[in-house]
Order: sequence, then structure tokens, then C-alpha cells
Amino acid sequence: MGKKPKGESSTSSLHNSMLQDAFGSDFVTKPVLCSYKRSFNGFVVELTDEEARKMSGMNGVVSVFPNEKRNLHTTRSWDFMGFSQQVGRAASESDVIIGVLDTGIWPESESFNDKGLGPPPSKWKGICQTANNFTCNNKIIGAQYYRSDGLFGSDEIRSPRDTNGHGSHTASTAAGGFVNGANLFGLGSGTARGGVPSARIAVYKICWSDGCYDADILAAFDDAIADGVDIISLSVGTRTPRDYFNDSIAIGAFHAMRNGVLTVNSAGNEGPNRATITNFSPWSLSVAASTIDRKFFTKVKLGNNIIYEGVSINTFDLKNEMYPVIHGGSAPNTTGNFTWASSRFCRQNSLDPKLVKGKIVLCDAFVNGREPFLAGAIGAVMQDQEPKDSAFSFPLPASYLELVDGSNIFRYINSTSNPTATIFKSNEGNDTMAPYVASFSSRGPNPITPDILKPDLSAPGVDILAAWSLVSPVSQIKGDDRFVPFNIISGTSMSCPHVSAAAAYVKSFHPTWSPAAIKSALMTTASPMSSGINLDAEFAYGSGHVNPVKAVNPGLIYDSAEVDYIKFLCGQGYGTQFLQLVTRDNTTCSEATNGTVWDLNYPSFAVFTSASQTVSRVFNRTVTNVGSPMSVYRAKVTAPTGTLKIRVNPSVLSFTSVGQKLSFALTTEGTTDKSIVSASLEWADGLHKVRSPIIVFISIS
Repeated sequence: MGKKPKGESSTSSLHNSMLQDAFGSDFVTKPVLCSYKRSFNGFVVELTDEEARKMSGMNGVVSVFPNEKRNLHTTRSWDFMGFSQQVGRAASESDVIIGVLDTGIWPESESFNDKGLGPPPSKWKGICQTANNFTCNNKIIGAQYYRSDGLFGSDEIRSPRDTNGHGSHTASTAAGGFVNGANLFGLGSGTARGGVPSARIAVYKICWSDGCYDADILAAFDDAIADGVDIISLSVGTRTPRDYFNDSIAIGAFHAMRNGVLTVNSAGNEGPNRATITNFSPWSLSVAASTIDRKFFTKVKLGNNIIYEGVSINTFDLKNEMYPVIHGGSAPNTTGNFTWASSRFCRQNSLDPKLVKGKIVLCDAFVNGREPFLAGAIGAVMQDQEPKDSAFSFPLPASYLELVDGSNIFRYINSTSNPTATIFKSNEGNDTMAPYVASFSSRGPNPITPDILKPDLSAPGVDILAAWSLVSPVSQIKGDDRFVPFNIISGTSMSCPHVSAAAAYVKSFHPTWSPAAIKSALMTTASPMSSGINLDAEFAYGSGHVNPVKAVNPGLIYDSAEVDYIKFLCGQGYGTQFLQLVTRDNTTCSEATNGTVWDLNYPSFAVFTSASQTVSRVFNRTVTNVGSPMSVYRAKVTAPTGTLKIRVNPSVLSFTSVGQKLSFALTTEGTTDKSIVSASLEWADGLHKVRSPIIVFISIS
């Protein structure tokens, strides 16, 4: 996936020529399904494994990889971040365009009303595919959909229209307008808004009912870059890490960076285990999901008047009416050859409808509620030992309880001949420990380059209220008849657009800043988070919790350009010939240009070592003054006492002009037998505090 060739009249002809070179006359049976030709060079074609291996060895080929499926990583949050409605705005905010690569958008949502917005910025070069009653406006200035294999499900709408809800949710979180009185059946009531309500949205529908495919992701990147977007927001990822140039998202983000566009990615929802992050390229920004100070609780009352409190987003009101309650293990679907061993967990098709209809079912596992719902149950109570730091909607009244409470309910069921219960509508509570990173949020370290700290930042991603598709039910389970304009969901998919908006906010004040400069501003001004709550420390939250207000005036930035990433890639073992295919220029790797991972001008510091092994690592960094012309910054290192020593040279940086660059070296020396040691470097001039995390760790998993 190299840079777009210069001076070539037809990229499609080039692709066909490559196929002819590879397969001779047989190439006519290999039609090109999709060509990338606006921003970079590549194509999609059906090949066998052997044919793919043959093509990967051809001159001019960067990489050949299968068209794999990616998964979606699925309002009080802005106020919780200290980003109020009254925050200062740049006049150019309406010139900023956020490209959202997702499930599409519901254009009639009030969040996408274009009242007060003028025509799109003159830089906009995109289109609006108006198929099937879809229209754009001055908020949604462009929209396209992608399906390279041409295979659509029976329920799919062949247009940029969102039939899932996820894309509308992420787009409105980033750049939705003000909507007073937004709520989900009374829950989460307030003013819904995006972080940059005057910014424009460009929609690229890459995800369908069966997932999001690499070929379509790359096609959307190709268009978004050429269309003129400023920020790309992508809440999608795989479950397993891929090398940078075998990963469609990393490839797309690299070419976006080359064209001055920052890509913001969700970290993934495979936590809390280590090294589960799957979006981690150093030229993109990876976002973890953290909590806000609002939680949803759902109480369950038994016939003996004892009340237990669990978590869920339950909009149903049983009006305090008591219903029979049964344990799933007592209602196996024996005609389907299921036993109590399956039905106790309420697994698919395991419950007997004749035994559970009109009753509340106790399930011994956290499930999505589909099986009790389809079996005719009136409600479900689940018990499990999984974390309960985020709430979910179910297609029927439901609550998720601790094991001890579930065991008490089980004993109650077996203690009486007529056990009954009811489930109350959810109520809101205050979470005084917030923000902390959600258990589902994927953790670092970076599985490909451990010495690049990932994730980069954390942002709100738990119980977020935002716009929704009117054809997707609240629980996203077929048969649920609740269709709403706003929904409450959780995921790193929700945290990603918060940072996309923060990046757009910084861009509106500093339109000439590079992607790396914007990223640095967000990272070095992030609010520190507590390793006492998040035991994975920086592997959970990176530099900390995003703070958009401070990011506009960071004082210093760690800037990087394409050449710096090329040096990094040289140091990672990518050769001259390979990189020239990517860049389409005379890029070379040599001793002079090979850069170590520790010399990439990254706003954080990470050292991967072995237990009790003496480490001596030097990081070379350059900071650019974007604050006061005459300023003196002093270094402050905060680190635990022990056998590791960290020093900075020089420890004072004196600037005489804006834009001036000064360099320093940070050295870590010593040994450790701890899984992770957390420290930090802060440059301060009395007005700005430019903070970077420092970690030394001995284990990836």
C-alpha cells in the first residue's frame, strides 16, 4: 500500500498490468474488485493462498494480506471532563472536518441539524451518495458507503444510512449539535452535544451487519484523505495484533499522517489482560475508555421483601408487580437435548419456553438476555463474577448482580413453593472514584514495538448518551421494540470520538499544526490518573485523561514528521526497497538514517527490559516552543525510590522565540524486578506543565 504514483494516467491499468505479470493470460479471471488511487496505491482481488504468496514476492508490492473482518469497538461526559458549553471556541471551528469511518449515520437526527452553519469549507472535495432517501446538509457535508465484495444482507440499506446506531453515536459524540432534553426513557437526561458542535462531519460507511472489512476500510481512508478531512475517527479494530504494513488501519493512518491528517483509534475492548491493544501504530492516537461520575443501578426485590442492587440500563417499568421467579437450571429445553448444565447459564435455545414464560429467570452467567427474551420470560437476573463497571441494555427487564447476591436469590427460590420477584427501572448514582479505566478497555504494552507506550490517552467511554439510529433497537436484539433517537452504550468506540473531538478542537485553534503536534498537545496536558485504581497503570491509561481545554495551550510540543517515522521504521528493520514502495520517493535506510525506537520524538517514554538486568537507556527528544516567546522550562522527574535512576540533560531549557526547538536527553539506569515502574517528566515554566509518563517494565503479558 504505497504512496499514489505520480504521472500515471490510470492506476487501474497499473493494477491490471501487475495481475497480468503475475498470472499471464489467467489474469482475466482475476477482476480487480476495488482500486485505491486517490491518496495511496493498492487494490483488492480474489487470490488463493499460493497466488497471494506469489504476488507478495513481486517487485513493487509492499504487502499482501487477506480482507479480514474488523469489529466495532462499542451527556454528561463533556462536563465531567471540564469541557463546558461555555468553553472558548475558535472562529474556525466550522472549517474543521471530522471523517467518521463507521456504520454510517442517521441524517435526520436532531444532533445533525445544520441550523446556523454556512456552506462546507472550500477545501472540501468529497461527495454525498444520496441513494435510498439519504441526504446531506451543512453539518453532514459528505457521505459514502463501501462494500467491495458487493454482498449485502437482506436487511441492509445500500446507502450511508446507519442501521446499527454505532456510527450515529460516535459522530454525534464528536461533532453533534446541541439537543436539549436528550435522554433514554428518562435516563441520562440533559443536553446532548459533541465536543466540537460547529465542526463538519464526513461519513464513510465501512461496517455492515457482518462486520467491517479491510478492503472497505482502505477505500474509505483513500477517499477521506483526498476529500480534505482534518481528523479521522475510527472506532474499529481486530482482535489480534498485526504488523504495521499488514494492518489496514495502520496503513491508512500512515498515509493520512503523510497528508497532515491525524487518525484517532479506539484501543479495543479485549481488556483487562495485558497486550490486548490492537490499534497501536506510533503515527496514530490510541484511546482507552474510562468512566464518568455517573452510574446506572437496577434493584431486584424478592417476595420476602429483600432488595438487591445490580447494574444495567433498564428502561422497563414492571410497576412493582411481583412475578414468579425460576432458576435457569430448572427450565432446560429437553426437547432440544439441553440439560440444566446449559440452561443454568441461559445459553442459546437452552430454556424451555413453557417453563419460563411470564417468569423472571435467574441465570448463572452474564448474557445479553436474548435467550430469556425469546423464551418469553418477563425478566432476567444474572449472577457472575465479571466486572460491573459498565452497564448494558437488555431486551427485557434485567439486572446483573454479584455472585453472593445471586446465591442468596437462588437459596430464596429453593426455600419457598411460590418464589416471586420484580425488577425496578434503573436509577442513576454517583461514581466518586471516576475516572478510572474500564475493565473491558484493551491494555498495553504495544505488542509489536513494546518501547512505544500504548494506549496514548484515556477518555470517557462508559455509559455514554448520544444519537442513535431509529431502525436499531435499544438492545440491538431483534424483537426489542424500543426505537429511540438517543441511546446509552459503552466501549472504546465511545472514548475514541471524545479524543477525535478534542483533536479537532486543538486543530481549530492551530490549523497548521501537524498530526504529531496535535497528538503531543493532547498527551502532555492530560490529567494524571491513579495506578492505585488501575493496577495496569500506564498500560491502561497512557498519558492520562484527556483535557481539551489545556491542550490548546500546551507550552511545548514533541513534533514529528514523515521523515521521523521513516527513520523509526528503518530502525525496526524495514529496508530501503520496502520503504520506497511505501513512500514512492528516494527514501533510504542507512546508519545515518536508522533511528532507534528510543529516538522517535514521542511524548512518552517506555523501556522494556528483563528482571534484575541492568538497563541503561537514553532517549533523545526535541521540543518546540508554542507558548511564551521568552520562557525558561525546568525539568522535574517524579519517580519511586529504588534502584532505577532517571536524569535529564540539560535540565533547563531557555527559549527566546516561538517556534524555537531545543533538545534534551533522558537517561534511565539501574535494575528492577517489578512488573512495571511508573515515573514522569514534567517541564514547567510557571505557566505551562508539559508532562510525559516514563515506564520501565519487565513483562509483556
